[in-house]
Amino acid sequence: MDAADFYSGIVADAYPKLKSTSFDSQRYADFVRSWGEPGLEIGCGDGEPLLALCAAGLDVDGIDSSLDMVQRCRANAHEVGLNVSVHHQRVEQLDLQRRYASIYFAGPTFNLLPDDARSLQALAAIRDHLAEDGAALIPLWIPGPTPTDQLGRWREADDDHGTRLRHLAQSETYDRENRTRATASRYERVTTDGTEYVEREWIIHWQTPQSFTELCADAGLTVKDLPDDEAGVAATEESVHFTATVQRA
Repeated sequence: MDAADFYSGIVADAYPKLKSTSFDSQRYADFVRSWGEPGLEIGCGDGEPLLALCAAGLDVDGIDSSLDMVQRCRANAHEVGLNVSVHHQRVEQLDLQRRYASIYFAGPTFNLLPDDARSLQALAAIRDHLAEDGAALIPLWIPGPTPTDQLGRWREADDDHGTRLRHLAQSETYDRENRTRATASRYERVTTDGTEYVEREWIIHWQTPQSFTELCADAGLTVKDLPDDEAGVAATEESVHFTATVQRA
């Protein structure tokens, strides 16, 4: 399922309550300060870390392919008194009026592009929106199969209105050749009136350092830096978490 459709309805409601990771806003703020403004956050979701950067006085726009998440981001910005420019667009169809000195993905959001063709389109769109001397920061991740003890186990949380939100990873297909992991998931919203649910497939498509570098070259980008986030040295084909800094070729 496309990420724009996946992160909607119950899933969008559950996202802030059930997400297992948070973003280091300082990392992205330092990147924008280093390369310059304006900045663009791709995959801004409900506003983390975008709102923290805007609150720090940085000129950063946001985009997300999910309309529900864009609306949540705007509402969260309004709640804290921020005027933030957030666009409902897919990265592979990016069409904004500005050019950006700094473009970054919030976490390994690039992995939500379901195949190499869409990934290449996204990189080409990023190139077209980069300022001449600008740079893009793209965190990447090679996932392993979901541990078997996590399949069939519910994760639960209550929202601010006493509604219980639940997520279950039901089954999974792990395709090393096509670099794709597809997880069949069930989300539930439980209230005193009953249970509402949706079943969706969460798709992760990954790049190796080599495949990503080749995609960038095809898109007219040059990889300037590609460190292993855990080892602190240049990423290798054995790396799991690595972050690319790319510029126009």
